[in-house]
Amino acid sequence: MRKMTDAELLTLLGDIESDRAERKQSFKGDTPKKARQVVCAFANDLPNHDSSGVLFIGARDNGEPSGLEISDELLRALADMKTDGNILPMPVLTVEKRVLKGAEMAVVAVAPSDMPPVKYDGRIWIRTGSRRSIANEQEERILLEKRRHKNIPFDLYPVPTAKISDMSKSVFENEYLPAAFAPDILEENNRTYEERLASCNMIVSPDDTTPTITGLLALGKSPQDFLPGAYIQFLRVNGVELADDLIDAEDMNGTLSDILKRAELKLGAYNNTSYDVISAPTHRISMTFPPAALQQLLYNAVLHRTYEKTNASVSVYWFNDRVEIHSPGGPYGNVTAENFGRPGIRDYRNPNLATALKVFGFVQSFGRGIAIARKAMTLNGNPEIEFYCDASAVVCVLRGKK
Repeated sequence: MRKMTDAELLTLLGDIESDRAERKQSFKGDTPKKARQVVCAFANDLPNHDSSGVLFIGARDNGEPSGLEISDELLRALADMKTDGNILPMPVLTVEKRVLKGAEMAVVAVAPSDMPPVKYDGRIWIRTGSRRSIANEQEERILLEKRRHKNIPFDLYPVPTAKISDMSKSVFENEYLPAAFAPDILEENNRTYEERLASCNMIVSPDDTTPTITGLLALGKSPQDFLPGAYIQFLRVNGVELADDLIDAEDMNGTLSDILKRAELKLGAYNNTSYDVISAPTHRISMTFPPAALQQLLYNAVLHRTYEKTNASVSVYWFNDRVEIHSPGGPYGNVTAENFGRPGIRDYRNPNLATALKVFGFVQSFGRGIAIARKAMTLNGNPEIEFYCDASAVVCVLRGKK
């Protein structure tokens, strides 16, 4: 995403009729909500500018500076709009402090999405002239058509051998849709089943109803018929080496929601709980591994793995002294073996699967899983999580309390 020059920003700042610019004097009151609507609209790029839209914080409606202090806290709050899980699929944006017209302003540049329509709080926001609004049915169709001409990530690839009947209409209409769209949008109920599937990236388009990778993983009646590696393998080993005797083994198949729920139950069954009623006035509950750490690393393994050209599963090995979680595919994009796990370094191999996990309630916000897991391990008294990664896999090792 190219950094805009001062001259380009000043042109947008001064053009009050532009549909590529929005100005806000501060980031208080209802502005955070409206700013997310703006980001959503710029990401959808209905006018098809194929250029970034810019949100200026610290500017009056006429483009003049408002005198707002641009603090690090403000910049972090603006950056959080990308990953707090309210705008889906996640937008591509940058946040900077710039000096324009002799004053500091926060500049949020939003790139057009390759995966429209983008939704904020279950609504598709668009920009028409200097105003923003919720997309009507025809505008939503235009956004869907735009997506077909973009470079799409692997999780939006069509699966030619699959049919729309291979996805569960019941799960989509009763579980996914109510969580993905605002109630007032659903009440209109003028969109066809195919249009609603396409709007959620489950099929290619209303006219081409071929399921996508995301559609099959989220809604498939039997996803592994088309994606053989899309399951979780669990092994409980009575020892510290993989060659030791097995106590339990299970392959967990089904949709992403199915396999994660089953895996959580399995991990919970083997996670020993102890009660200390002596050392403190109130009893203390302790577990071998903090559930939050197991949960977050399992979600990460399923979300960030590669599903392309592999039959390898996510594997969970529970040994007597540790748990190992193996995720096929090495680091992706901005994440490398050298910076893996470092705060603020993140990228998304499967952004639409991330959306599906958010809709199903497995993820509240993005980019925090490792941090949550590390904190949970520390509070529970466990050693630091160990990460090993190369081009073929990422391995997380959680060791029990000593």
